[in-house]
Amino acid sequence: MSENTNQEPVKMPGKYELIADLAKFFPVENASTVVGPGDDATVTDSDGNQTVTSSKVFIENVHFDLTYFPLRHLGYKLATVAFADVLAMNATPSQLLVNIAVSDRFDLRMVNEILSGVGACCETVHADLAGLDLTTSPRELVVSITAIGECAPAQLCTRKGASENELICVSGDFAAAYTGLLLLEREKKVFEKNPGAQPDFTGKDYLLRRQLKPEPRIDIIEKLRQEEILPTAMANVSEGLATAVMQICKASQKGCVLFEEKLPMTELTFVTLKDLDIVHTVAALNGGDDYELMFTIKQSDFEKIKKVDNVSIIGYIKEESAGYHLITGDNVQVPLQAQGFQHS
Repeated sequence: MSENTNQEPVKMPGKYELIADLAKFFPVENASTVVGPGDDATVTDSDGNQTVTSSKVFIENVHFDLTYFPLRHLGYKLATVAFADVLAMNATPSQLLVNIAVSDRFDLRMVNEILSGVGACCETVHADLAGLDLTTSPRELVVSITAIGECAPAQLCTRKGASENELICVSGDFAAAYTGLLLLEREKKVFEKNPGAQPDFTGKDYLLRRQLKPEPRIDIIEKLRQEEILPTAMANVSEGLATAVMQICKASQKGCVLFEEKLPMTELTFVTLKDLDIVHTVAALNGGDDYELMFTIKQSDFEKIKKVDNVSIIGYIKEESAGYHLITGDNVQVPLQAQGFQHS
């Protein structure tokens, strides 16, 4: 059969569009399935008790680079990433299941280092390592993690539920993890050209820590409950602020406005991005690897949310026809665009 040279290449959809399309082939048949594919985690119900589950697969040289990743930090981060999806449903982590595929490049000590990081993260969120399996891999390290949590039905938050005029809140600060990755990749290139060179990370510890060892934001979930604030919608900010807010808006069939001057960022992140000749707002909107929480609240909770440390109000929800926009520092309204997942 001759090749059709005029055929246009098939363009892969974005990650979340692809998941939604594939999920259409699997209709829900069990009443116990409360939330299926398409949100941060899956939710199942058994006699009124809701279980939140998130599964992740991490592949060496795709999701992490062992050139600069300490194995203990790697274990901690991978567990954080899995727990982040559970926390983004307003659930409390309870168990973690871990499967590791290793080649003969790894010895028992190295596997123990990974698991020590996993265990440290479990301790942080008071969850149990409830399952562990090991198998072989031809070369690359592969780690599969399933995080499990619990949530009362009345406390469950999904991406769907935001209403017009509600406030958009986020935990933490943004673009630091992305900036840390840029620094690590820069020094890796220097090392590859000159193996004797020493990396220069003077004064950049915070940026490296945000990339290599992000913290699960269980503290925010606990503070929201202490102040009796129930978010109307919630999402894990893993691929930048733009992707997260658009996930909430699309699920809720709403629009939004974000304010550039309200996007939380440390001075260190801002200055380092400037030195790297990267626009700080673009990095915050699309940089990724933050694993912070974005959530919407009713305006009546405004006074309460001011009592929760490390939370910023960055915008508000509008009607769906308004679309998604950013108000820049010089008061210009520009459309929000999410870079999101790129298939390679």
